[in-house]
Amino acid sequence: MRDLGLLPKAHLHVHLESTVRSATLVEIGAGNGIEVPPGVSHGPFRFDGFRAFADQNSRVRDCLRTPEDFRRIAVEFCADEAADGTRYAEVTFTAAAHGERLGDLAMPLAAVMEGLAEGQREHGITVRVLLDHSRRQSVARLRRTVELAVRFADQGVIGIGVAGDETYPLAPFAPVLRAAREAGLRLTHHAGESAGAASVLEAVVVGGAERVGHGFRVLEDPEVVALLRERRVPVEVCVSSNVALGLVPSVAEHPLPRLLAAGLVVSLNTDVPNVTGRSLSREYAAVRSGLGWDDVAVARVARASVESSFAPDGVRAELSAGVDRWLGVAAGA
Repeated sequence: MRDLGLLPKAHLHVHLESTVRSATLVEIGAGNGIEVPPGVSHGPFRFDGFRAFADQNSRVRDCLRTPEDFRRIAVEFCADEAADGTRYAEVTFTAAAHGERLGDLAMPLAAVMEGLAEGQREHGITVRVLLDHSRRQSVARLRRTVELAVRFADQGVIGIGVAGDETYPLAPFAPVLRAAREAGLRLTHHAGESAGAASVLEAVVVGGAERVGHGFRVLEDPEVVALLRERRVPVEVCVSSNVALGLVPSVAEHPLPRLLAAGLVVSLNTDVPNVTGRSLSREYAAVRSGLGWDDVAVARVARASVESSFAPDGVRAELSAGVDRWLGVAAGA
C-alpha cells in the first residue's frame, strides 16, 4: 500500500470555514469574546440530518470577525493541505454572507485572498476560490456574490456555486447564474445530497453546473445518470461527510462504486473536515479500506479529480504525471 500523503492530490470540494483548526477556533473565539465549547471546536461529529450540521457550522462562522481571523484561517488552510499532499485546491468560501454579517462586504474575502497568497508562497500549493450562496437566501445576495467574484477574479476567485437546503429551487437564480457564466466564472452547485436526482438535473439544466457537488443521489434516476455521463459532468463525492450527516450509513455502504460503474467522472473530497476529522489523505485511506480498493483504484479517482478541476492545463498535466509516478507508471502510459 502506497503512502497516500505522497499522492499528489486535487481537492475540489472543501469549505474554508470547515477547515479551521480546533485550537485556532478557540483562540479566535476568545479574542472576539466568544467561548467555543468542545462540542463546536473538536470533531469528529455525527449529525442527524443537514439542519443540525448547518446550526453547528453557523456557530463556527460566528467566531470569525476580524481581517486577521480570515487571513489566519486561509494561511493555515494552505499549510494543512500542502502537508497532506494536496498540490491544488479549490476552496469554497461564503464571502457575501460574512461581509453582510460584519457590515463590510469585501473585507472577509479580501483578507482570505491575502492569506491564501501568503500561504501559497510559503507552502508551494496552488489554491483557487469558489464563492457559494445559500439557496435559502435572496437573489440580491447571489448578485452581490457574483460581483465579489468578478472583483477578485484577478486574485484567484474562479467561480461560484449554489449550496444549502436542496428543497429550495434554483430557478429564481438562473438569470444571475447565466450572467456569472458570461462574466467568465465557473459554476458548480451542490445537488443530489439531501435531495434526489431531480436536484442534480436542475443543477445542470437550470443552474448550468459544470460540476455537481455531492451528486450521489443521481443514481435514483438512470436518465439523469445518462445525462451526466453524456455531458461528462463530474460529481464531487464526499464520502465521510455523507456518513457524518446521516445521509449514508457507512463508508462501506456508500454508492461511490456504483457511480464509477455507471461511467461517471468522480472526484474524492472532504467537504467538511472539521466535522469528519479526516484530511483528504485520510479520506482516501477510509475509502481504500472501507471499499477494499487497491492503489490502482485510488489513482484512478485521483486522476479524475485532477481532470475535473478548473486548474490551468499545465497544472493538470503536472499533477496527472505526479499521480502516475506515485503509482509507478510511466507518465502518459
